[in-house]
Amino acid sequence: MIPIDVKEKDFEKLMHIYEGAMMQVKQELESMQNTLKKFYEYDVINNINCRIKSPESIVNKMKKKNYDLNYKALIQNINDVAGIRIVCPFRSDIVIVRKLIEESEVINIIEEKDYIKKPKKSGYTGIHYIVSTPVTLGETNIQVKMEIQIRTMAMDFWATAEHKIKYKSKSKLSAIDSRKMVYYSKLINQIDEKIMNINNKYID
Repeated sequence: MIPIDVKEKDFEKLMHIYEGAMMQVKQELESMQNTLKKFYEYDVINNINCRIKSPESIVNKMKKKNYDLNYKALIQNINDVAGIRIVCPFRSDIVIVRKLIEESEVINIIEEKDYIKKPKKSGYTGIHYIVSTPVTLGETNIQVKMEIQIRTMAMDFWATAEHKIKYKSKSKLSAIDSRKMVYYSKLINQIDEKIMNINNKYID
């Protein structure tokens, strides 16, 4: 097994493969975004954001999960080296986007987690996919894995705020504040649903 060295060319080449795969999926999603806008006459997909995990984040996650620090373990077990986030105005838009992703010939779904039906204990809501996409390297086709998240703008607001408060602060979030964040998530999601219902009344 080849050990990971984030400063070596092998690591840089691997990240380049992930980036290429991510951009391929992003292009597919942007095509969906344009098609949906023409058909529904509004932005069903509000925005699409991409990121590659930093070398430090990858290694720290592998250590936390007790994976061997080699490239085989990284490729097999770390599914979110590349990540794409889709943000939609309404929950009903998520249903439309999910259908197109499931029908895509570029995106192969490996796993789906529905945190809208069953939110995380933290209060987080959204849809998570682990997917793969084919990448050609010379004469070989390989499947490169990545994560796709789908949220409404309201879900994204809460998740972004929670991440900054919980993970970027120097001290651990208190039990009281954790409960408050779960409560605020429920409130935001209730408002999210009510606004969607109002919007649905005026759809032709």
